[in-house]
Amino acid sequence: MKSLKCKIFSISIISAIFLSMVSGGIWFLVRQQFPRIIKCLPDPFLLNNGTRASTTEEWKEKRDEIKVLLQSIEYGTIPGHPDAILATEVHYEILSNGTKKTVILSLVPFNSTPSLVVNMTIWVYIPNCSGPYPTIVKVGRDGTGSQVPMADTILNRGYLYVCFNHTELDPDTEGYDVVGPIQTAYSSYTFGSLGVWAWGASRVIDYLIGESWVEVPDGKPDADSTKLIVTGHSRGGKTALLAGAMDERFSMVVPNGSGCGGTGSFLVQGSFCETISIITSSKLYKSWFKQDFNEYGRNEEDLPFDQHYLCALIAPRVLLSTNAMQDYWANPSGTQTIYQATNLIYEFLGQKDNNGIHYREGGHGFTQEDFNVLLDFADKMLMEKEISGDFYMTPYNYKIPVEYTVP
Repeated sequence: MKSLKCKIFSISIISAIFLSMVSGGIWFLVRQQFPRIIKCLPDPFLLNNGTRASTTEEWKEKRDEIKVLLQSIEYGTIPGHPDAILATEVHYEILSNGTKKTVILSLVPFNSTPSLVVNMTIWVYIPNCSGPYPTIVKVGRDGTGSQVPMADTILNRGYLYVCFNHTELDPDTEGYDVVGPIQTAYSSYTFGSLGVWAWGASRVIDYLIGESWVEVPDGKPDADSTKLIVTGHSRGGKTALLAGAMDERFSMVVPNGSGCGGTGSFLVQGSFCETISIITSSKLYKSWFKQDFNEYGRNEEDLPFDQHYLCALIAPRVLLSTNAMQDYWANPSGTQTIYQATNLIYEFLGQKDNNGIHYREGGHGFTQEDFNVLLDFADKMLMEKEISGDFYMTPYNYKIPVEYTVP
């Protein structure tokens, strides 16, 4: 009898654990479809004077206000271009479908102190076809981290592909901060690592289009200045989004798996997503942002913006957010909110088709599928080719917390 009671007790415990796991799984799925909403998203059309932007000129004024707001709270202030850049080719390699050049960009922040130089390595993949080439600028070296190598695919599609070593400008640290060479040079600015790396993406564009402050003794690649794309994955996706928002020379912006601080919402949180309090922890990535941005951790209701403000700075240029359904840390459901909220801005500017979003199955990574979607959308929107695809996906069915309308 005692043995039977023990068996019954054991079965009861196992059943309880099973039911707990099932209910937990159901709750998890519910949180994806019905995420936690902290408050309605702020109105991106509302000017500081209390009126709403309703004309192109008023929107330009609002864009300037958004730039100031985001730099003052989230990313820190970011300087303009350096006084001089010298591009030096240090390696040349012939590939089966193009060529690869390794180039050092020697950045001179101030001509008054020419001995202060910061070097940044870039890798330039040039296709065998004739230019000018639509161009992809990627944060980080090809095939690093959880990104698959894509140089061959990109070259075969006829795109110029340029990767840059962002960590030479500011180290990528976790749990501590290193004041990198660019922050040292521009000590009066408050940008964190994301701002520094985004600044670096703009220096690649300086080189590619031959700005007046750039010296290129070996000649620059034949990039099409009207078809410049910036992309990156995870922290690189956050960087690409910020770079595209701050530099209008980028024709298309493609953050992949960018999450918190990228295209993920601060105010709409799916289960197990990263939040401000987590990402700005002194044990994690506080150094990526403006030093005091962590004050909004667990105080998101005090934020006067969400990430649709950053996306608004890209409009009406082409924007494509690529994401993974099981990349819960990157807040895929909250990312849909930002996309839909940004849609109203693109609609106001008459370019709603320029705002795209794509989801794939799987987890955190920059995969072949992500790159194929990027290239297909670029072919469609920049190259004006007849391309079909799922570029406007909204897999989550909850009502987004947006009360503002198109002016």
